Amino acid sequence: MQVCVIGTGYVGLVTGVCLSHIGHHVICVDNNEEKVKLMRSGQSPIYEPGLSELMKSCMEAGTLEFTADLGYGVEHGDILFIAVGTPALPTGDSDTRYVEAVAKGIGQHLKDGYKVIVNKSTVPIGSGDWVRMIVLDGVAERQKVEGGSGEITAKFDVVSNPEFLREGSAVYDTFNPDRIVLGSNSEQAIAQMKQLYQPLVDRTFAAEPDLPPVPVVATDLNSAEMIKYAANSFLATKISFINEIANICDRVGADVTQVAKGIGLDSRIGTKFLQAGLGWGGSCFPKDVSALIHTADDYGYDAELLKSAVTVNKRQRLITLEKLQHELKILKGKVIGLLGLTFKPDTDDMRDAPSLDLIEQLNRLGAKVKAFDPIVSQTGIGQGLTGVLVETDVERLADGCDALVLVTDWQQFAQIDYGKLASLMSTPVIIDGRNFLDRQAAEAAGFRYVGVGH
Repeated sequence: MQVCVIGTGYVGLVTGVCLSHIGHHVICVDNNEEKVKLMRSGQSPIYEPGLSELMKSCMEAGTLEFTADLGYGVEHGDILFIAVGTPALPTGDSDTRYVEAVAKGIGQHLKDGYKVIVNKSTVPIGSGDWVRMIVLDGVAERQKVEGGSGEITAKFDVVSNPEFLREGSAVYDTFNPDRIVLGSNSEQAIAQMKQLYQPLVDRTFAAEPDLPPVPVVATDLNSAEMIKYAANSFLATKISFINEIANICDRVGADVTQVAKGIGLDSRIGTKFLQAGLGWGGSCFPKDVSALIHTADDYGYDAELLKSAVTVNKRQRLITLEKLQHELKILKGKVIGLLGLTFKPDTDDMRDAPSLDLIEQLNRLGAKVKAFDPIVSQTGIGQGLTGVLVETDVERLADGCDALVLVTDWQQFAQIDYGKLASLMSTPVIIDGRNFLDRQAAEAAGFRYVGVGH
C-alpha cells in the first residue's frame, strides 16, 4: 500500500520504517529540511535499538523515502498518518498546534481519490471530528485560492490509531503488538487499516509467529482515543502504587522486591510495572496523565486517583535526596555521581527524566553533581545540561565522589567493576534508585548499599 507519515519524531519514524519493512511504500514527511537531509543520508535522528539498520535496509530496497514536501507525500499516500508532537502545555492540556497545521496542510493538498487520515499523535479525546473539520477548512482555503466554488468534494475518513510503543523496544513492539486499536465510524476506513496491518496481525514478522493472530479492536473515534490515555494512566498509577508500598516497606522493615513478586504472581495483578524506584518520566506518562486529568476537569469531574498518582510520583523523586541526607548528613560541598541520565535505558530521551529533578535539587543543596550515561556521554547531548559535569566513563565519575546514585537501569551498569569504583570514592555509598544491582555483590565490593523499599 501507499503510505505517507507526516512527522519523523519518535512515533512517526518508527511507524514509517516498520511499515516500509513489512511491504508498504512509505514516504516520511518532515518540515525540518536539515533533519530530512540527515535521514536521506541513512542516519536516524533518534536512538532506538535496531531502527537505524532497518531504516537503511528499507531505503536500499526503495520502499522508504524522506521529503520536506507535504504535497508530494499527500499525493503519494492512500493512508496518511499524522504523527507530530503534542507536548503538554503548562495547564496540563495537550498542545495540538502541530496537528492542526498538518491537518490543514493535508486539506490544502487533497485532490481526487479517497484517503484515510490517521491520528497517530496522542490527541485530546474528541479530536477525530476536530481533525476532520480542520482538513475541510484546508480544502476550502485551497478552493478559494484556486477560484473554485460549490460543494467540497474531497473524500476522506479519519481514523484514530493510538500507539503503545515503549521507548527502547519500539521496533520490537511494532512487530509484536499486544493489540491494534482502530477507531472510526467508517467501515471502509477500518477495512483499509486492517489491510495495512494484516502482516502484523498474522505475526509474519513476529518473534513468535506461531502465536494466535494479534487482536484488532475496532471502535468509535472517542473510545480509541480514550484507550490510549487510559492505558498509560493505569500503568503510571501502578508504578506510583508500588512506590507508595516501597516507602511503607522502608518504614516497617519489609522488602518491596519480595512484596512485588508476591502480589505480581496474582494473575489479576501481574508482574509488569511493579518495579519500585525513582518513579516514571519520559514523554508519554506525564503528558498523558496530565491530559486525562485536564479532560476530566473540562467535563466537571475531579480525577482524584490520577492526581494522587502524579503527587506520589513527584514525591518519589525526592526520596533519593532523603536517603543521601541520611547517609551523608549535610550535602553541601559533597560530590554526588549519577549513574544514568535518560528516563529509562536504551533511549536518548531526557524528557521529564528523574535525573533532571535530582540535579536541580542537589545543586540547590550545594552539592557538586557528576554523571555518566552510556548514550548521553557519547552523543554530546549532555553539553546542553546545566548544573552537572557529564563524564566520559564510570571511573572518572566515581573518582572523588561521596556517593553514587543509580538513576537509570542500563544493563551495562550490572557489569561494572564496583570494587574499582569503591576504591576511587571518598566514601563508597551507593543509592540504588531502581533496585537493579545485586545488594550482596555491591556490599562485597565495599559499598554501603541503599535500595528503595528494602
